Amino acid sequence: MALKHSFETTGNFLFKYRGQIPVFIFLTGLPFLYFADYNCFTANLWIEPVLAAVGVCVSLAGIAVRSYTIGTTPKGTSGRNTQKQIAESLNTKGIYSIVRHPLYAGNYLMWAGLLIFAGNAAYFLSASLIYWLYYERIMYAEERFLERTFGQSFIDWSMRVPAFIPAFSKFEKGEMRFSFKAVLRREYSGFFAMALCFMLVDLLRYYVIYNTIDYMRISVFAAAFFLIAMLVLRTLKHHTKLLDDSLTRD
Repeated sequence: MALKHSFETTGNFLFKYRGQIPVFIFLTGLPFLYFADYNCFTANLWIEPVLAAVGVCVSLAGIAVRSYTIGTTPKGTSGRNTQKQIAESLNTKGIYSIVRHPLYAGNYLMWAGLLIFAGNAAYFLSASLIYWLYYERIMYAEERFLERTFGQSFIDWSMRVPAFIPAFSKFEKGEMRFSFKAVLRREYSGFFAMALCFMLVDLLRYYVIYNTIDYMRISVFAAAFFLIAMLVLRTLKHHTKLLDDSLTRD
């Protein structure tokens, strides 16, 4: 098999499980956090709140990128399909005028914030490398599909727009208005998942340092809040039309 075909085959396989694999990578890293040395945290009490502030801000930036992308993207593109690539049209305006894969850029920022919060440099670097190799294969497979589907239009767009690191000077306003309902309808589970991961890291680190579990941590209350929000939004999505509008992407 030619290398480009191997890359595409691998990318399509990873595309099918792109929601589960990052979670698996995170969970496999928890034992390394358990055996990490946290002496610097006890000797320098400022480290934990600084890492928390930076990590949360980076994750919120990722959430903002994903939310803007989903809230301004036409139906039939950037969906949650997992069985095959789908693209009814080629997105070239809005956030797609500055980066070709904004959802994956947002995903990385969300996870990078969590890795920063964990406070383990080796875990951050190794997980970042794995995420890069993982997303690189998926992006390759997606772009092969888009090139076959849209031909020269895709090539022209890909030549002027970077794949992963945004070029903000190239921004072109899109035609679609932002749909907050579309974001709530699609992203509630992701918001809760991130809050839950932050809580797990926080409780694990606290247990290793102090040999006890403190359920009154801010991370616990945040996870509880997003759990309630998720249950409410899921109920509204499946049993009412309050989150439906003309921009719904599902």
